[in-house]
Amino acid sequence: MASPVHSYNPKKVTCALGNHIVTGFADDSMISVEYNGDGTSHVQGADGEIVRSIDPSTVYSVKITLQQTSETNEFLQRQYEEDKAYGSGIFNIIIKDLWGGDQFTAPNAWVVKPASFVRGKTQQNKEWELMCADGVISETRG
Repeated sequence: MASPVHSYNPKKVTCALGNHIVTGFADDSMISVEYNGDGTSHVQGADGEIVRSIDPSTVYSVKITLQQTSETNEFLQRQYEEDKAYGSGIFNIIIKDLWGGDQFTAPNAWVVKPASFVRGKTQQNKEWELMCADGVISETRG
């Protein structure tokens, strides 16, 4: 029996930040989502008894890499400035692979700091880091 064939298309990955749809992704790694907690840890006593601790954190770090000319750079810079000035730069985030069904959602996301300002002979990518509270990753295998 032949193995099933799966497909991936980066054009079918969508990212919404509040009411803004992200455009102008970088040509390589465009989105990464990483759990920001400690996961599960353990302590072993002198008699060998083990106690596990499960971190209840639902905080995730999301990195979005954009082309220098992406309009999303302006959106994220405005969100950062609004948050710094008024504390009101929080937005929801939805990242979804329309073909694969995998998605990440969080009702509370914010920009950690502005992306670096870099210029060179050609366009330079900008990497933005967002922190997300109450994040959920849903993975679907089909």
